Amino acid sequence: MKEMKTSPELLLRVQMHERQQNLQAIAAQLKTELIGIDDVIDRVTGAVRAWYVMPQLITRPVIVCLWGLTGTGKTQLTRRLAQLLGFYDRFVEVQMDGFSQNGDSYGASTISGTLESAGLVEGAPGILVLDEFQRYRTVSSRGDDSKVERYQDVWALLSDGKLPPALSELHSIERKLADALYDAERAEEDDAQERHKKQKMRYKIDAWDAQALKRSLKLDAPLLEIMQWSNDYIHQLLIQFRSSQQSWETDYSKLLVFVCGNLDEMYTETASRVEDCDTDADIFHRLTSRLSLIDVKRALAERFKPEQIARLGNQHVIYPSFSRSAYEQLIATTVHNYVQGIEANCGLRFVIGSDVLAQIYQNAVFPTQGTRPLFSSVHTILSSALVDAALWALEQGAQAGQQLQVQMAAGAAQLQVHLALPDAAAVLQQCFAVPLDLNKVKQRTSADFRALLAVHEAGHGLVYALLFGRTPQELKINIATFEGGYNSFTELQATSRRNMLDMVCVGLAGRAAERHVFGQEACTTGAEQDILQATADAARYLRHLGFGARLSRTDVAQEPGDNTNTEVAPTNAGMEALLQAQMLRAQDLLVQHNALLMAMTALLLREGLISPAAMAQLCAAHGQVVQASAAQIPDAAEQKWVLEPYADMLAKHDQRPLMA
Repeated sequence: MKEMKTSPELLLRVQMHERQQNLQAIAAQLKTELIGIDDVIDRVTGAVRAWYVMPQLITRPVIVCLWGLTGTGKTQLTRRLAQLLGFYDRFVEVQMDGFSQNGDSYGASTISGTLESAGLVEGAPGILVLDEFQRYRTVSSRGDDSKVERYQDVWALLSDGKLPPALSELHSIERKLADALYDAERAEEDDAQERHKKQKMRYKIDAWDAQALKRSLKLDAPLLEIMQWSNDYIHQLLIQFRSSQQSWETDYSKLLVFVCGNLDEMYTETASRVEDCDTDADIFHRLTSRLSLIDVKRALAERFKPEQIARLGNQHVIYPSFSRSAYEQLIATTVHNYVQGIEANCGLRFVIGSDVLAQIYQNAVFPTQGTRPLFSSVHTILSSALVDAALWALEQGAQAGQQLQVQMAAGAAQLQVHLALPDAAAVLQQCFAVPLDLNKVKQRTSADFRALLAVHEAGHGLVYALLFGRTPQELKINIATFEGGYNSFTELQATSRRNMLDMVCVGLAGRAAERHVFGQEACTTGAEQDILQATADAARYLRHLGFGARLSRTDVAQEPGDNTNTEVAPTNAGMEALLQAQMLRAQDLLVQHNALLMAMTALLLREGLISPAAMAQLCAAHGQVVQASAAQIPDAAEQKWVLEPYADMLAKHDQRPLMA
C-alpha cells in the first residue's frame, strides 16, 4: 500500500487551526481565573493571535500596552497567559523602575543584558514584560528631559527588535587585551620563577571578562573554556567580529512585548481617591470605561517624548476599574476558597450567608485600589472568627462533613454560627466578633447630626430629580471618607443654558432644605462648599459663557497683550441676582414637594442611603415620574447625557419655511 505524504501547506494549516483553538481555550480559562476583565482578556488574546498562530509572519516585536489602576490584574494576566501558552521558560519580566528580577549587574542596566541573562534565544519567539513602565519617564513633571541611566536600549528594542552590541564592553575588552599583550612583551624582564608561574596558570582571563566576551561576541562556548583562551586567539575573534557586519545586531524581532503601567494622568477622576470607600464601584467603572486611545496618548505625552510614544504603537488595552458585580464575584470566590481551606484542614463545611458577603463588601472595597485591599480584608474579617467557630463546633461534637450556617448577628459586628447536630434537640448557636471597622466610621451616632445630614442631602437629591427627571447616582449620609453626606450626579456631555441654571439650583438646594425645615437661624456652615461651587458656576455662566447680558468673556489677563475683558464689576450684581433667584426656586420646589422631601429624609435616617431604584419608587408614590440612574449599564451603552432634544429640534427647524 502506497504511503500518503502530507504537504507542508496542509501541516501548516493544521498547526494554525490547533493554535487558534488553543488560544480560544486559553481565553476561556483566563476568564474563569481573572474576574471582571473579560473584555480585556478578549482584547489581549486578539492582539497576540497573529504572533501565536502564525509566528512566521512576525518581523518586528508585537507590542501590547496594558494600562490600568493598581490591583486590576495587569501583571497577573501576562504571567498566566505565558504559562498557558507554554512560554513560561521564555518569559522575562523587567521592573522599569530600575530593578530587574533577572540577570546580573549588566542585565540590570540594559534590556539586551537582561534578555541574554534570562536565556532567550535570538531570533526565536519569547515574551517580555516591561512592568511599571510609567516610572521610566523621560520627561519630567516640568516638561524637561529626565536623565535616564538604565534600559536605554529599550527604545531600539521597541522599534524593530534589533539591538546593537554593547560597544563599551568591546572597548573595555580590547583595552584589557592590549594591556595583556603589552605586559607579555616585557615578560623577559621578569625573573624566571615568575615567568614559570604565569605559564602554568590555566585561566588567562577572569570570569567577568569572559562573560562580557561571550555576551558581546555571541559565543556558544562554556564560560570556563573562554577563560582559558589565549590573548592572541581572543584578538583574532575580535577582528573577525568587527569585520562581520551581520553579526553585530542581536535579533529579538519575534518577541511579544507587554508594556504595563499605571497612568494616573489618564485616571484623573479616580486615581487620587485612594481613601474613597463610599462611592459605588459602578460609578468609577463607568468613568474609566470611557477612556480611549486618545486619553492614553495624552497621558503618555506628560511622561515621554513624541518619538518614544510612537514606538509604543497603537495597541493600548485600557483596564477599567472593577464594577460592583466584579467585586461581589471576587468576594464570593475568595470566601469560597477560604472556606474550602478550612474544610480541608478540619472537615467542617461553613456556608457563608449573603448578608455576610454584603458586609465584607461594605468594609473591604476601595474601588480605586483594586483587589489587594479586598483580599487582605477577607482574611482579617473571617480568619479569627471562623477558626474560633470551628473549635467551638468540634467541642460541641461536630464531625467531619458537618455543615455550619454563618450569618450576621442582628445589630452587632458578630458572626452568628448555627450548628445542627444529628442527635441534638435544638440548633446550637454561637456568636463570634468580627472587625467591621468601616461600619463604625460610617455610622453617625448623633441623632441631631444625622437629621441635619438627611435633610440637607435629601434637598439636593430631590431638586436634582425634579429638574433633571433622573435620580442621583448615589445619595448617602453614612460614609467614612469625610464628615458629611453626598449626592453623585451623572456628567453631561453637552450643557445648555437651562442645564447650568438647574445645576446652580441643585447646588443651593441643601441650604434651602435646611432653611425650609430648621429655619433661617439654624442653617449651618455645611453649605459652604455648595455656595462656593454655585458662585463659581454663576461666574462662569455670566463671565465666560455669555449667557447673561454681556457677550464678552470676562477673565484675568495672563499676558500684557491679551485681548480680554477684565472688568468684573458689571457682572457682580447679576451674579448675586442669579444666585438669589435659584435659591428661591429651590425653596419653592421643596415647599411644593414637602411630603416627598420628608419621605426621603426618613428613608435616609433609617437606611443611611437611598438607591436609585428606591428613590424612583418613592417619587412615583408621590406622583413624580423620575428615571432611576442605572447602577449597572453595559459599557457599550453607557454614554454621557445630552438632555436637550437637539436632534428633534433640528428636524423641526429644517421643516420651517425660510424667512424672507
